[in-house]
Formats: sequence, C-alpha cells, structure tokens
Amino acid sequence: MDVTTDAAAPWLVAGLGNPGPGYAGNRHNVGFMVVDLLAERLGARFKRHGRAQAQVVEGRVGPAGPLSRRVVLAKPMSYMNLSGGPVTALRDFYRVPTAHVVAVHDELDIDFGVLRLKLGGGDNGHNGLKSMSKAMGAEYHRVRFGIGRPPGRMPVADFVLKDFASVERKELDYFVDRAADAVECLVVEGLERAQGTYNS
Repeated sequence: MDVTTDAAAPWLVAGLGNPGPGYAGNRHNVGFMVVDLLAERLGARFKRHGRAQAQVVEGRVGPAGPLSRRVVLAKPMSYMNLSGGPVTALRDFYRVPTAHVVAVHDELDIDFGVLRLKLGGGDNGHNGLKSMSKAMGAEYHRVRFGIGRPPGRMPVADFVLKDFASVERKELDYFVDRAADAVECLVVEGLERAQGTYNS
C-alpha cells in the first residue's frame, strides 16, 4: 500500500465523468459536478493540463496554516473507461502518493444521494475505477456518490448516461455540496473522520 504520513504531499481529487456538453447532466458525470463545485469554492477555473489529457485546478483547502492541504482537482478528458491514463499521468507529474488520490464517482449500489467513503477495494463494475486500478493499483480513496439502480429492465449503460430525473434534480445541488464537503474533510482531517461524518 502506497501510504504517506507527509502532510506536505499534495492530494489529487479526480472527478470521473465524460467530457462534452452532451454528458454534463448525466448520472455518470456526478464526479465532474463535485469537482466543479470544489473549483468554484477555490475561485478558480479548470484549465487544460499540458502533460495529461485532463483539465486541472490547483489550490489549497482547509484552514490557513499547517492544516491547509495542497490539492489538485482534475477532470479526465479521455472518457470514463480510459480515466486511468490521465489520472496516473497527473499523479506522477505532481508527485502525489497513490494513497492521496481521491476518485469521486457515481455508485449504482447505493441509494441516490447517499455517500460512502473508503480506501481501496474493487471496482464493482465501474469502468472509470477499473481503468484507474489497472493503471495505478487499487489503493486510492473513493468518494462514492449513490445514484441507485435503474428502474425496471432499463440497461445500466442507458441509466448512467441519462440525466438525473426531475425529482432528483430538486435535491441534487444539496447532495453535490455535501459530497464536496466530504472531499474536503477527507483531505484535511483524514478518512476516519470523513467516514464518521459523511458515510450516511
């Protein structure tokens, strides 16, 4: 396990999704939504990275002083099933320990809006995680944002590539905000504290 106790080591928070306006409101793009909000909190805009197929924002989260943490927010521009390449390139470029990488992603097996944070584990059929784990190993953090299962016999691929339903959109901003809070707590205060507060 690639774990560091160096508080000065940066964190890489990768929101998983698909690039382009046609995917922007999809359930599969909730990871993008969360890192977009984190960038907004930093007062920064995503810019294309010169060495990786991704857009990035650099900044600091947490209180000023020794508890502040350097963070790189990222949106891979390679499409979901190829996320591992850009995320690994950014990890290496910024010299981020794998244990300081956070994937923010949609999760089918959790009810809509529910969060689960963890370190390591399987990909549960999620193509973005599968690509990341193949590229860098599985010992990175995950912020899992529940989207629930598809209704009836709707194929999973169709469900995740549809926009959130109107009833979900009424609460979506609240849950995205909570997920952004969870990421900040994880980075600044650690996994155990973040799990205790946000694993709903």
